[in-house]
Amino acid sequence: MNKITIIGGGNLGKSIISGLVGSDLFEAKNITVVDKSRYNLKEVEDKLGVSTSQNIAASIENVKWVILCVQPRQLDAVLEEIKTIVTTDQILISTVTGTSIAEINETVPNTKVVRVMPNTGAAKKLSMTCIAANDDVKEEIELVKKVFDTIGETLVIEERLMQAATVLGASGIAFFLRFLRAMIQGGIQMGFHPHEAQIIAVQTAMGAATLVAENGTHPEREIDKVTTPQGCTIEGLNEMEHQGLSSSVIKGVMASYEKINTIK
Repeated sequence: MNKITIIGGGNLGKSIISGLVGSDLFEAKNITVVDKSRYNLKEVEDKLGVSTSQNIAASIENVKWVILCVQPRQLDAVLEEIKTIVTTDQILISTVTGTSIAEINETVPNTKVVRVMPNTGAAKKLSMTCIAANDDVKEEIELVKKVFDTIGETLVIEERLMQAATVLGASGIAFFLRFLRAMIQGGIQMGFHPHEAQIIAVQTAMGAATLVAENGTHPEREIDKVTTPQGCTIEGLNEMEHQGLSSSVIKGVMASYEKINTIK
């Protein structure tokens, strides 16, 4: 119960490992990272003090929790390698986009599987992680939540919503960053140096998100607080809407959603 193995030591794997090491869930010596890259393994071993290995089979023996942090194209090979080793007492936690619990169980039947979708905010412990599982994992789902609470916020959802969660939560990072870039460019056009515009825009974005998160209000309530009659804010907002801001964002989100449903 007190051992965990992460298969994949890339950016997401490192973020999860960092969160686990900084928590009281697992001791560093009971966290094992598996990766083909010696560079990745040396980095997590030196910086985080966890165990490392290039042998998947040996690394999941007598381990309760196994997190799959590999690319979609690598998943089949990993599942084939562990299918005769993984036991019914173990929990497979998959971060792999576009692969359902049922599809994983085709290769590793009778194994409890949890799907999770973090985002790159995990590197700063600000991930939004959505979690889905079948009813047979109800008892273990709370521990899975605690694991991913170490790198940000978590939300348990129905598995049918995992594709949507990937678009809104993971692709969403890129969407917000593109808007942030546009704000910075606007600041430069008004006369700020690029680094000044970036400081102002980034801090403003953090403030806006924090107001909604901590006050629990709808964004429009916070917008109302800064829009005065005949003021410059409402003038800018209305021009953005005339140019299709909300419509473009929604269309972009839905285009991503339609695309992810065709990816395999």
